[in-house]
Amino acid sequence: MTPGSGLQAGLKNRHLTMIAIGGVIGAGLFVGSSSGIATAGPAILLSYALVGTLVVLVMRMLGEMSAANPTSGSFSAHADRALGRWAGFSIGWLYWFFWVVVLAVEATAGAKILAGWVPAVPQWGWALIVMIVLTATNLVSVGSYGEFEFWFAGIKVVAIGAFIVVGLLAVFGVLPGVHSDHASFGNLTSHGGFLPHGPGSILTGVLLVVFSFMGSEIATLAAGESEDPQGAVTKATNSIIWRIGVFYLGSILVVVSLVPWNDPSLEKQGSYVAALNSLGIAHAGDIMNVVVLTAVLSCLNSGLYTASRMAFSLGERGDAPKAFSRTTSRGVPMAAILVSVVFGFVAVFFNYEFPDSVFLFLVNSSGAVALFVWLVICFSQLRMRRIIQREAPEKLIVKMWLYPYLTWAAATLIMGVLVYMLFDTEHDGRETVLLSLLVAAIVLAVAVVKERLEGNRAPVATEEPADRVGVG
Repeated sequence: MTPGSGLQAGLKNRHLTMIAIGGVIGAGLFVGSSSGIATAGPAILLSYALVGTLVVLVMRMLGEMSAANPTSGSFSAHADRALGRWAGFSIGWLYWFFWVVVLAVEATAGAKILAGWVPAVPQWGWALIVMIVLTATNLVSVGSYGEFEFWFAGIKVVAIGAFIVVGLLAVFGVLPGVHSDHASFGNLTSHGGFLPHGPGSILTGVLLVVFSFMGSEIATLAAGESEDPQGAVTKATNSIIWRIGVFYLGSILVVVSLVPWNDPSLEKQGSYVAALNSLGIAHAGDIMNVVVLTAVLSCLNSGLYTASRMAFSLGERGDAPKAFSRTTSRGVPMAAILVSVVFGFVAVFFNYEFPDSVFLFLVNSSGAVALFVWLVICFSQLRMRRIIQREAPEKLIVKMWLYPYLTWAAATLIMGVLVYMLFDTEHDGRETVLLSLLVAAIVLAVAVVKERLEGNRAPVATEEPADRVGVG
């Protein structure tokens, strides 16, 4: 907990554990994986492995900084200390913008599923109900957010775990009562080879799957409101490898083994539903819709929490209205939550009224923020390591491997993906990067002007007296 901040240590260890595990299982894994499989074929496994490796490295860097200084601002606060106020301001607001747009996307996705079940309530009505319920949850206490997320994430974890077990039993031909003619590891090579569209499709696949990994860093933001921040960050950082290996690579391997990658059902029904249907499992679509709805609600819940805590941190550092940093008696930053959800409501309205103009702009202009965040984490860690070693070496509980070489390798890979996106016109990669850069440039310009107007004042401490934000 941050002393004097008003936030309270309301998250228990089981909450943090499940938030860390569930954070890597976004709705994008269930919804977006089919387009990646269609684009890259079985080689999508290499795309997931490449992005997964990148996320592991970035999380290791973030874990190093957050274990030394757990804070609700996470990488934004670290960037503030390591690179300057302009960096903390810019990446903090871009990250907030990303999550409030996600609120609208996920609220709409959830509303479509619910409207299909209960058509008497219009889709916009379900979106409103979902947003109100989760806003109320976040306003009660951080513990209620943690409890909701514990069960949401738990359902996702159990569902994917069961999917992998059932799928592997089918592949090995030992699933009772199921005889599938298609289930085989031979599907990885027997339909045009492992690389049916050539090596270039691996990078194209990266563009399609990279954004489904956003959310891995939520555990480091939430750690500031836990009973043992350093322990929570360390645990989340150390377990990221098996979490990505099992939930992403494991489940996608099962999908492309059960169903040929070029089977039309993958895109029509969704990859996981098509995989279950191929085994003749009754009500597979309904089962997966429940799981997808859970993933959507989890993403909404965490998105609102994450956006509000980033707004809280920005307010605390003087980079947002001071009201954002005020908390209720339960340690809840009410103003930060309400501002975030209001923007989310407005974005939902745009989605219904102007889906192909205003809302499309919002989605595309926030699309590359994940890559910007990861890049800033890389550069922050390069400088923060030296600061921590100089001022508080005993706080280096988690260390980045092969520093600084792997840090530079990760930063180079991220920049390579951004450059590749600039040449991608088929999947809107160029438009996403250019619009995201435009929004980033506007935010950066505001940060620079603000800093000059304030006379380059020193960073405001959030963790201890003086300016030891990065090592306290």
